[in-house]
Amino acid sequence: MSKVAVVFWSQTGNTESMANAVVEGAKTAGAEVKVFVAGEFNVDAAAEYDGIAFGCPSMGVEVLEEAEFQPMWDAVKGSLAGKKIVLFGSYGWGDGEWMRNWEAECKDAGIELAAESVIANDAPGDSDIKKCVELGKAVS
Repeated sequence: MSKVAVVFWSQTGNTESMANAVVEGAKTAGAEVKVFVAGEFNVDAAAEYDGIAFGCPSMGVEVLEEAEFQPMWDAVKGSLAGKKIVLFGSYGWGDGEWMRNWEAECKDAGIELAAESVIANDAPGDSDIKKCVELGKAVS
């Protein structure tokens, strides 16, 4: 049985809804799953998991949330190579540039994503939730 962490930050609940669907998919795939809000996750925790799903909405000018998520991400990204990693999040403006930048940062850090990232414009719809369930299966 694989161990999966779902790590997210959510202001409006949109990314949290996506995280819940990722959890559902991972459990369906037989994984043991633990959920963390961004401020609770660190390098030591990352070492305990086979797969990690990271979720963060677009903030400001198409960036990751800067107070909690970005510092956590900066601390753990160097320890993620070789693990199953997936990304998800929501946005309310722009065109998803924050996710493209985040994916490029993963590539630069030697992180190979296990599946295509999922983004939702505002509240995730049924299609977005289904994609998140599949994301959970992919990270398991």
